[in-house]
Amino acid sequence: MPDAVMLFAAGFGTRMGDLTKRRPKPLVPVAGKTLLDHALELTEGIPNRVVNAHYYADQIVDHLAGSGIAVSVEEPNILDTGGGLRKALPLLNTSPVYTLNTDAVWSGDAPLGLLRDAWRPDAMDALLLCVPVERAIGRKGGGDFSLTPEGRLTRKGDLVYTGAQIIKTDLLHEVKEEAFSLNVLWNRMAESGRLHGLQYAGNWCDVGHPEGISLAEEMLANDV
Repeated sequence: MPDAVMLFAAGFGTRMGDLTKRRPKPLVPVAGKTLLDHALELTEGIPNRVVNAHYYADQIVDHLAGSGIAVSVEEPNILDTGGGLRKALPLLNTSPVYTLNTDAVWSGDAPLGLLRDAWRPDAMDALLLCVPVERAIGRKGGGDFSLTPEGRLTRKGDLVYTGAQIIKTDLLHEVKEEAFSLNVLWNRMAESGRLHGLQYAGNWCDVGHPEGISLAEEMLANDV
């Protein structure tokens, strides 16, 4: 089972408008705590936690000071999810790893625990946690994937990727570009039938845009 998690916190947060002019999106508050802290709560109990940073990286570093959580600072250029994960590998020091986006809020069972229980490394190179688009609160646009009866993911459909997964990191070393998306790996895994998915039964809110803040707070209030 993975004992390391990568939390993606390096993006510019341009969809947030004025809210991210002087701070990174992961430090935007939702229901009294930052998005980053909401995400970190989901990773409690995992021994090795790494957060990447680029935009206002110093604020991320300061926020995590004394926590024991490592920060992988990307400079001078941002590396996207694939490049960022590859840069952080010396800190993660294992494969497979969990990865988790920091611009979403969850209501329901612990997402990483669900992935852990469903992970089958003999058959899977990645296991992505997805939610039906009708329960993807704040989502703008359609779905990302469909799920076959065997649990494999194919492109296009009514399932939204939540930003939580387990992924093997071997293929990262085969990509020549410095900055690249994890979509590059997912496409290769899908071609070989080793990209798998799992449906999340709870609720999930996209907080990548300002409207998502109030939607997430309403979702959490209804969960009490």
